[in-house]
Amino acid sequence: MKLGKLLSFLVSLAILVAVVVYFVGQKQEQVEDIPPLGQISDNNNNEQTPDKVAPTGGNLENEPSESPSATAEPTETAPEASPEPAEPTDDPQQSEPDTDAESIGVIVNPNYKLPDNYEPKDLVYPDVRFTFNEKIEKRMMREEAASALETMFEAAEVDGIYLAGVSAYRSHSTQTALFNRYVERDGLEKAKTYSAEPGTSEHETGLAIDVSGSDGKCAAQDCFGETVEAVWLENNAAKYGFIIRYPEGKQDITGYKYEPWHLRYVGVEIAEQIAAQGLTLEEYYGVEPVKR
Repeated sequence: MKLGKLLSFLVSLAILVAVVVYFVGQKQEQVEDIPPLGQISDNNNNEQTPDKVAPTGGNLENEPSESPSATAEPTETAPEASPEPAEPTDDPQQSEPDTDAESIGVIVNPNYKLPDNYEPKDLVYPDVRFTFNEKIEKRMMREEAASALETMFEAAEVDGIYLAGVSAYRSHSTQTALFNRYVERDGLEKAKTYSAEPGTSEHETGLAIDVSGSDGKCAAQDCFGETVEAVWLENNAAKYGFIIRYPEGKQDITGYKYEPWHLRYVGVEIAEQIAAQGLTLEEYYGVEPVKR
């Protein structure tokens, strides 16, 4: 009897243990079926929501889907083409004509007049040799031009060339009196071929000077072009910012006959470009030739 009860108890205990083991196993399987937190977040990010807008000009249906596990492959782009160098041009024009009376590069001719009664504010006496001794108006130049003239005269002497100033600045009233005297002597048309009408003379800018050799021979005369001084100036003046303003063979452009003695200060940069290309100031600025 006791043995039967014991057996019955053991059987009931075994059944209870089996039931417990069964339920514990079911609970463990449910826990394993729950995805990790990071995986839940990644899956949610892959779902399209109504708030997502297609890029301008695109269609979501045609866009490749993104996957957090996919690695974007680099796209090949064509190398950018190198810019082609600008084609060289034969047009000598460098810039708009400089018409500022105070500018070193100002253009002055019958087509481009100075302001009425213009007078430079920085006139000085350059420390160079002149063909006269008096400190008068025509010995003066604007300060920058005067300094460049001194440097050029010194360089010429190193080469054994001795220059002298003949006539530099002229006031508007002086130019008026001078031009009128030439008209009375030679007539208007002829006077205009070698002398500027008032307001159109470069001498009024304080940037121009007529030069000669130190002996004054051939001063402001055609024969100066045959001198060693004229040859030196033609080859070297641009280094110091000066140009032969009325070169040979350019009368149809400048309006004036060849004047190898007439120097105009424009600064080294412009002077060297003009000399290198054989231009006049009119050609450099690309303006209309002076018609006489």
